Amino acid sequence: MIPPVPSPHLVPFDRPFRLADAPTAPPKSGLTGKKAKKELEDVREELADLQRVLWADRDNALLVLFQARDAAGKDSTIRNVFRGVNPAGVRVTSYGVPTEREREHDFLWRHVLDLPRRGTIAVHNRSWYEEALVVRVHPGILAGQRQRLPEDADAFWAQRLRSMADLEDHLARNGTTVLKFFLHVGHEEQARRLLDRLERQDKHWKYNPGDLDERALWAEYDHAYEDALSKTSTASAPWYAIPADDKPYMRLTVAQIIVDAMKAMKLSWPDADPDDAEAFDAHKAHLREELGG
Repeated sequence: MIPPVPSPHLVPFDRPFRLADAPTAPPKSGLTGKKAKKELEDVREELADLQRVLWADRDNALLVLFQARDAAGKDSTIRNVFRGVNPAGVRVTSYGVPTEREREHDFLWRHVLDLPRRGTIAVHNRSWYEEALVVRVHPGILAGQRQRLPEDADAFWAQRLRSMADLEDHLARNGTTVLKFFLHVGHEEQARRLLDRLERQDKHWKYNPGDLDERALWAEYDHAYEDALSKTSTASAPWYAIPADDKPYMRLTVAQIIVDAMKAMKLSWPDADPDDAEAFDAHKAHLREELGG
């Protein structure tokens, strides 16, 4: 198991997490704007190099989960952080409303199908946590899953979160590093971004008329997020609450945490098979002869 990356944004394992205690703006000492964008270029190069070794080594895998409120910047963060990484070794999956077939299975089933193979990185844009966030705020969704909210609702949601944490612990024990990012956007900043989507024709496609309905449920989502992050931030699958009001800072911080976690894997280029290595000298001599050397 890879130890959690030290960070001021690491959600604690031993006490309740409160969103009010987590900033949405970057710290004064944090890189923002053009400086953060420039630094991100260097961190991306590190990430690309590490991904090549991960692909060759094939002993480890990386699962990166993103959760956030509307307009927090999940899509752009994924695009900016993983730009330049070999697409053969990275798979990004976005999750919307479950299909009829998916609803016929348990709530984790569709996500398990998209877990990373050894040597690869899987990025989940939204994740199984939707089942304890959106579904918790809108429990009527459970009817489509052939379920109903029992009288002891808190125990029901605790069981769902326990199932998620159990799966993540299992993955960590079996060579998959799990990193979870909550992109924490402020109430006022979200309003500005939603307004921007309405005022710009090239962003109309991003706007959902239901966004304001969800925004009106801010306090309900606060409660759902606090409970989910408090109960599932663990040493084997930590949560990081990243300030999202400044996008360059957010992207750089996410990228650096991923790079640090991959460095902790102690990746190395694999040794050649002994039987193959014995033939290397002869093959090198043959190719040099072909090339006239």
